[in-house]
Amino acid sequence: MSSINFDLKKIKGFVFDVDGVLSSDIVPLHPNGDPMRTVNIKDGYAMQLAVKKGYVVGIITGGYTDSVRIRFERLGIEYIYMRSAVKSVDFEDLLQKTGVSPEELVYVGDDIPDYEVMSRVGLPVCPSDAAPEIKAVAKYISPRKGGEGVARDIIEQTMKAQGVWMCDEAFGW
Repeated sequence: MSSINFDLKKIKGFVFDVDGVLSSDIVPLHPNGDPMRTVNIKDGYAMQLAVKKGYVVGIITGGYTDSVRIRFERLGIEYIYMRSAVKSVDFEDLLQKTGVSPEELVYVGDDIPDYEVMSRVGLPVCPSDAAPEIKAVAKYISPRKGGEGVARDIIEQTMKAQGVWMCDEAFGW
């Protein structure tokens, strides 16, 4: 049973911001100035399973480090947009490449640069520690903070609603 007031059977894909969503919004800096992020292993598990089950999974982030790109490529994510100055531009490219409509997508964001895309999707989601403006546009506020399982929360609830969570592919990486 889902805690989300939305027909999750309509969802065909998930798009995520990185900083403040898939990683904490507190990021240590490497001596060379690059942010050093942590990621949630359960988020990664759910994301790779969603890819295996045929969902569109994308990343749209203003940040850029090789480690972030490599992490999400290794999970099988094809649509990775980094250094995204205006996220709605990259979101439009994702729509064109996948053929999925905005109404069939979840977008998970936490701050002002995510607002435009969140306003367009069927199910805008945010972590519990998102900016107030983002909470106001979200249809679901996860009880999880950024970097602490937000992706797992939304993917698991969606896949359970669609009857594909405990599938054959679920028992391996």
